[in-house]
Formats: sequence, C-alpha cells, structure tokens
Amino acid sequence: MNRRRVLAVLPLLALPVPGRAQTPPALPAGMAELPQGGVRVAFPAGAATLPAGAAPALAELGRRLAERPAGFGRITVEGQASGPAEDASTARRLSLARAQAVRGALVAGGLDQTRVDVRALGRTAAALDAADVLPPDAPRSPGNARAG
Repeated sequence: MNRRRVLAVLPLLALPVPGRAQTPPALPAGMAELPQGGVRVAFPAGAATLPAGAAPALAELGRRLAERPAGFGRITVEGQASGPAEDASTARRLSLARAQAVRGALVAGGLDQTRVDVRALGRTAAALDAADVLPPDAPRSPGNARAG
C-alpha cells in the first residue's frame, strides 16, 4: 500500500506525535481505507468474530490513537449486517457485536474505551457485512436506513 495514500485517507494516523517517527500501518486483507477517512473491516456473512489479521492491525490503530490527546475527538465504530431483511432485530444484534469486537481490538491496543462511540446500524440500504472505524471529523451514517 502506498504510504502517501494512507496518510491522505487516514488523517487520524497521520498526525505527528512529538518525539516519535511513525509510518502508517499496512492494512491486512479484509480491511480497506474509506474515502472520508478511517477504515472498514469486512466480516463474513453472519459472523461477528474479527477476520484473520484484523485484530493486530486494529490494536496498532488503537495504540496510535491512544497517543493523541483526549481533545483530539471521539472515534466512532459503526457496525452493519447484511441480513436477514425480514428480521431487523437479528441484524441489529449482529452489527452491535461486530462494532464491539472492533472496539475491543482498539482498546486492546491502549485506546481508552470511553473515547470510542459504538453504533449498531443493523441492516442498511447498502446491506454490508462490515464495521467502520471513523475519525472525529468523518461523516457518520444518518442511522438505520433499512433495505427492504
């Protein structure tokens, strides 16, 4: 992955920490950069367990975020689930479990859990199996826009 591209897309990792030289972490398979900043963790359909390689990458992200002052802002983790369309409760619970798994990995890296907001979006119009880690200034999803 191109270092300059990561710096541009992940502003929460690009901020300098006094006295430390840092390079942005490489994202493993199953994790992708988001255009508005942050990262997306893809989950297999029906699963709430972090995909292989995601936990260490998220822990490193948590470590880097923990180095930022609390005034830097709050991180949001938005969980989503693709289905089932006829059972909104199941999708909401699965999306919550995914967001909590991502938050847990960030906290394992040293980020204070009080600096992480968790949102369970359930089944959205995009019907994604994912959890997004959003920096303080990234746009948030408007809420649960269910697909029919």
